[in-house]
Amino acid sequence: MLEGLDPEKIPAHVAIIMDGNGRWAKARRLPRVMGHREGMKSVRAVVETARKIGIKVLTLYAFSKENWQRPQDEVSFLMRLLAEYLQKEVDELHQKDIQIRAIGEIELLPKEVYELLVQAIKKTSQNQGMILNLALSYGGRAEIAHAAREIARACLAGKLKIEEVDEALFASYLYTKDLPDPDLLIRTSGELRLSNFLLYQCAYTELYFTPTLWPDFREKEFLEALKDYQRRERRFGKLSEQLKS
Repeated sequence: MLEGLDPEKIPAHVAIIMDGNGRWAKARRLPRVMGHREGMKSVRAVVETARKIGIKVLTLYAFSKENWQRPQDEVSFLMRLLAEYLQKEVDELHQKDIQIRAIGEIELLPKEVYELLVQAIKKTSQNQGMILNLALSYGGRAEIAHAAREIARACLAGKLKIEEVDEALFASYLYTKDLPDPDLLIRTSGELRLSNFLLYQCAYTELYFTPTLWPDFREKEFLEALKDYQRRERRFGKLSEQLKS
Protein backbone atom coordinates (compact mmCIF):
# COMPACT_ATOMS: atom_id res chain seq x y z
CA MET A 1 0.00 0.00 0.00
CA LEU A 2 1.18 3.51 -0.77
CA GLU A 3 2.90 5.25 2.12
CA GLY A 4 0.61 7.09 4.50
CA LEU A 5 -2.65 5.43 3.45
CA ASP A 6 -4.61 3.11 5.72
CA PRO A 7 -5.66 0.10 3.60
CA GLU A 8 -8.68 -0.35 5.88
CA LYS A 9 -10.03 3.12 5.08
CA ILE A 10 -9.83 3.23 1.31
CA PRO A 11 -13.07 4.82 0.00
CA ALA A 12 -15.13 2.47 -2.14
CA HIS A 13 -16.38 5.22 -4.44
CA VAL A 14 -14.58 8.46 -5.31
CA ALA A 15 -16.16 11.11 -7.53
CA ILE A 16 -14.19 13.96 -9.08
CA ILE A 17 -15.20 17.29 -10.60
CA MET A 18 -12.28 17.89 -12.94
CA ASP A 19 -12.11 21.69 -13.05
CA GLY A 20 -9.51 24.24 -14.12
CA ASN A 21 -8.36 23.19 -17.58
CA GLY A 22 -9.15 26.55 -19.12
CA ARG A 23 -7.47 28.53 -16.34
CA TRP A 24 -4.39 26.31 -16.56
CA ALA A 25 -4.08 27.13 -20.27
CA LYS A 26 -4.81 30.83 -19.79
CA ALA A 27 -2.08 31.14 -17.16
CA ARG A 28 0.37 29.81 -19.75
CA ARG A 29 -1.05 31.90 -22.60
CA LEU A 30 -2.16 28.77 -24.40
CA PRO A 31 -5.47 27.99 -26.12
CA ARG A 32 -8.11 26.54 -23.77
CA VAL A 33 -8.05 23.29 -25.68
CA MET A 34 -4.45 22.71 -24.59
CA GLY A 35 -5.66 22.71 -21.00
CA HIS A 36 -8.18 19.99 -21.84
CA ARG A 37 -5.48 17.91 -23.53
CA GLU A 38 -3.16 18.27 -20.54
CA GLY A 39 -6.05 17.35 -18.29
CA MET A 40 -6.25 13.97 -20.02
CA LYS A 41 -2.86 13.14 -18.51
CA SER A 42 -4.36 13.73 -15.09
CA VAL A 43 -7.25 11.42 -15.94
CA ARG A 44 -4.73 8.71 -16.80
CA ALA A 45 -2.74 9.27 -13.59
CA VAL A 46 -5.80 9.27 -11.32
CA VAL A 47 -7.34 6.18 -12.92
CA GLU A 48 -4.06 4.28 -12.54
CA THR A 49 -3.69 5.34 -8.92
CA ALA A 50 -7.28 4.48 -8.04
CA ARG A 51 -6.89 1.01 -9.54
CA LYS A 52 -3.58 0.50 -7.76
CA ILE A 53 -4.88 1.31 -4.27
CA GLY A 54 -8.14 -0.62 -4.52
CA ILE A 55 -10.86 1.98 -5.10
CA LYS A 56 -13.86 0.13 -6.49
CA VAL A 57 -15.66 2.97 -8.30
CA LEU A 58 -14.21 6.16 -9.78
CA THR A 59 -16.75 8.60 -11.24
CA LEU A 60 -15.38 11.45 -13.34
CA TYR A 61 -17.47 14.48 -14.29
CA ALA A 62 -16.24 14.57 -17.87
CA PHE A 63 -18.91 16.68 -19.60
CA SER A 64 -21.95 18.28 -18.01
CA LYS A 65 -25.29 18.85 -19.66
CA GLU A 66 -24.63 22.57 -19.30
CA ASN A 67 -21.32 22.21 -21.18
CA TRP A 68 -23.27 21.94 -24.44
CA GLN A 69 -23.73 25.73 -24.12
CA ARG A 70 -19.98 26.38 -24.55
CA PRO A 71 -18.60 27.68 -27.87
CA GLN A 72 -19.10 25.09 -30.60
CA ASP A 73 -15.41 24.81 -31.42
CA GLU A 74 -14.59 23.93 -27.80
CA VAL A 75 -17.43 21.42 -27.59
CA SER A 76 -16.24 19.81 -30.82
CA PHE A 77 -12.69 19.57 -29.48
CA LEU A 78 -13.91 17.98 -26.24
CA MET A 79 -15.87 15.40 -28.21
CA ARG A 80 -12.81 14.60 -30.34
CA LEU A 81 -10.72 14.30 -27.19
CA LEU A 82 -13.26 11.90 -25.68
CA ALA A 83 -13.23 9.83 -28.85
CA GLU A 84 -9.44 9.79 -28.79
CA TYR A 85 -9.42 8.66 -25.16
CA LEU A 86 -11.84 5.82 -25.87
CA GLN A 87 -9.82 4.69 -28.88
CA LYS A 88 -6.40 4.84 -27.23
CA GLU A 89 -7.13 3.80 -23.66
CA VAL A 90 -9.81 1.13 -23.81
CA ASP A 91 -7.40 -1.76 -24.44
CA GLU A 92 -5.19 -0.79 -21.51
CA LEU A 93 -8.20 -0.26 -19.25
CA HIS A 94 -9.45 -3.68 -20.30
CA GLN A 95 -6.07 -5.27 -19.52
CA LYS A 96 -6.19 -3.70 -16.07
CA ASP A 97 -9.60 -5.28 -15.44
CA ILE A 98 -11.36 -1.90 -15.41
CA GLN A 99 -15.01 -1.73 -16.42
CA ILE A 100 -16.16 1.39 -18.26
CA ARG A 101 -19.61 2.79 -17.59
CA ALA A 102 -21.36 6.05 -18.39
CA ILE A 103 -24.12 8.09 -16.78
CA GLY A 104 -26.04 10.96 -18.30
CA GLU A 105 -27.92 11.63 -21.51
CA ILE A 106 -25.31 9.89 -23.63
CA GLU A 107 -27.68 9.67 -26.59
CA LEU A 108 -26.92 13.38 -27.13
CA LEU A 109 -23.28 12.63 -27.90
CA PRO A 110 -22.13 12.74 -31.53
CA LYS A 111 -22.79 9.44 -33.30
CA GLU A 112 -19.13 8.45 -33.59
CA VAL A 113 -18.43 9.20 -29.92
CA TYR A 114 -21.59 7.43 -28.79
CA GLU A 115 -20.68 4.30 -30.75
CA LEU A 116 -17.11 4.27 -29.39
CA LEU A 117 -18.49 4.62 -25.87
CA VAL A 118 -20.98 1.79 -26.33
CA GLN A 119 -18.21 -0.42 -27.74
CA ALA A 120 -15.94 0.37 -24.76
CA ILE A 121 -18.74 -0.37 -22.30
CA LYS A 122 -19.49 -3.67 -24.01
CA LYS A 123 -15.84 -4.72 -24.27
CA THR A 124 -15.13 -4.13 -20.57
CA SER A 125 -18.52 -5.17 -19.17
CA GLN A 126 -17.22 -8.30 -17.44
CA ASN A 127 -14.23 -6.66 -15.77
CA GLN A 128 -14.23 -6.72 -11.96
CA GLY A 129 -11.14 -4.77 -10.87
CA MET A 130 -12.65 -1.28 -10.83
CA ILE A 131 -15.50 0.68 -12.40
CA LEU A 132 -14.57 3.83 -14.29
CA ASN A 133 -17.84 5.72 -14.44
CA LEU A 134 -17.88 8.63 -16.90
CA ALA A 135 -20.50 11.34 -16.37
CA LEU A 136 -21.24 12.58 -19.90
CA SER A 137 -23.94 15.04 -20.88
CA TYR A 138 -24.84 14.66 -17.21
CA GLY A 139 -26.85 16.87 -14.88
CA GLY A 140 -27.90 16.00 -11.35
CA ARG A 141 -31.27 17.76 -11.52
CA ALA A 142 -32.01 16.18 -14.88
CA GLU A 143 -31.21 12.77 -13.39
CA ILE A 144 -33.59 13.35 -10.48
CA ALA A 145 -36.34 14.56 -12.84
CA HIS A 146 -35.78 11.48 -15.02
CA ALA A 147 -36.15 9.19 -12.00
CA ALA A 148 -39.33 11.01 -10.93
CA ARG A 149 -40.86 10.57 -14.39
CA GLU A 150 -40.04 6.86 -14.44
CA ILE A 151 -41.56 6.36 -11.00
CA ALA A 152 -44.67 8.29 -12.04
CA ARG A 153 -45.03 6.08 -15.13
CA ALA A 154 -44.69 2.95 -12.99
CA CYS A 155 -47.38 4.25 -10.60
CA LEU A 156 -49.75 5.12 -13.46
CA ALA A 157 -49.20 1.67 -14.96
CA GLY A 158 -50.07 0.04 -11.65
CA LYS A 159 -46.57 -1.41 -11.22
CA LEU A 160 -45.93 0.71 -8.12
CA LYS A 161 -48.00 2.12 -5.30
CA ILE A 162 -47.32 5.67 -4.17
CA GLU A 163 -46.84 4.37 -0.63
CA GLU A 164 -43.94 2.25 -1.83
CA VAL A 165 -41.91 5.26 -2.94
CA ASP A 166 -39.21 5.84 -0.34
CA GLU A 167 -35.57 6.95 -0.48
CA ALA A 168 -34.26 3.50 -1.38
CA LEU A 169 -36.77 2.99 -4.17
CA PHE A 170 -36.09 6.46 -5.58
CA ALA A 171 -32.36 5.70 -5.62
CA SER A 172 -33.07 2.53 -7.61
CA TYR A 173 -34.29 4.72 -10.49
CA LEU A 174 -31.12 6.82 -10.67
CA TYR A 175 -28.31 6.24 -13.19
CA THR A 176 -26.16 4.96 -10.31
CA LYS A 177 -28.72 2.47 -9.05
CA ASP A 178 -26.29 -0.42 -8.67
CA LEU A 179 -23.36 1.64 -7.34
CA PRO A 180 -22.60 2.76 -3.79
CA ASP A 181 -22.95 6.48 -3.09
CA PRO A 182 -19.64 8.36 -3.28
CA ASP A 183 -17.62 8.29 -0.07
CA LEU A 184 -15.48 11.18 -1.27
CA LEU A 185 -16.05 13.94 -3.80
CA ILE A 186 -13.02 15.93 -4.97
CA ARG A 187 -13.24 19.25 -6.81
CA THR A 188 -10.15 20.87 -8.23
CA SER A 189 -9.40 24.53 -9.10
CA GLY A 190 -10.64 26.14 -5.87
CA GLU A 191 -14.34 26.37 -6.73
CA LEU A 192 -16.57 25.52 -3.76
CA ARG A 193 -19.73 24.07 -5.29
CA LEU A 194 -21.18 20.80 -6.60
CA SER A 195 -22.15 22.19 -10.02
CA ASN A 196 -25.16 19.91 -10.42
CA PHE A 197 -23.12 16.72 -9.89
CA LEU A 198 -24.58 13.64 -8.15
CA LEU A 199 -26.90 15.80 -6.05
CA TYR A 200 -28.98 12.94 -4.61
CA GLN A 201 -26.05 10.58 -4.15
CA CYS A 202 -23.82 13.06 -2.27
CA ALA A 203 -26.09 13.59 0.74
CA TYR A 204 -23.45 12.13 3.09
CA THR A 205 -20.38 12.32 0.88
CA GLU A 206 -17.18 13.86 2.26
CA LEU A 207 -16.21 16.92 0.20
CA TYR A 208 -12.62 17.88 -0.62
CA PHE A 209 -11.80 21.12 -2.40
CA THR A 210 -8.32 21.93 -3.64
CA PRO A 211 -6.96 25.02 -5.41
CA THR A 212 -4.90 22.75 -7.68
CA LEU A 213 -6.02 23.03 -11.29
CA TRP A 214 -7.00 19.72 -12.87
CA PRO A 215 -4.02 19.45 -15.28
CA ASP A 216 -1.73 19.68 -12.22
CA PHE A 217 -3.71 17.09 -10.21
CA ARG A 218 -1.74 13.85 -10.41
CA GLU A 219 -0.96 10.93 -8.09
CA LYS A 220 0.58 13.08 -5.33
CA GLU A 221 -2.43 15.40 -5.13
CA PHE A 222 -4.85 12.48 -5.31
CA LEU A 223 -3.14 10.75 -2.41
CA GLU A 224 -3.29 13.96 -0.35
CA ALA A 225 -7.06 14.06 -0.88
CA LEU A 226 -7.36 10.42 0.21
CA LYS A 227 -5.25 11.03 3.32
CA ASP A 228 -7.46 13.97 4.24
CA TYR A 229 -10.51 11.76 3.83
CA GLN A 230 -9.01 9.11 6.10
CA ARG A 231 -8.53 11.66 8.89
CA ARG A 232 -12.25 12.40 8.99
CA GLU A 233 -14.91 10.74 11.13
CA ARG A 234 -18.01 9.75 9.20
CA ARG A 235 -20.97 9.74 11.57
CA PHE A 236 -24.04 9.65 9.28
CA GLY A 237 -26.09 11.51 11.91
CA LYS A 238 -24.84 9.47 14.86
CA LEU A 239 -22.62 10.55 17.77
CA SER A 240 -18.94 9.71 17.94
CA GLU A 241 -19.62 7.60 21.03
CA GLN A 242 -22.15 5.51 19.11
CA LEU A 243 -19.61 4.71 16.43
CA LYS A 244 -17.11 3.47 19.01
CA SER A 245 -19.58 1.24 20.87
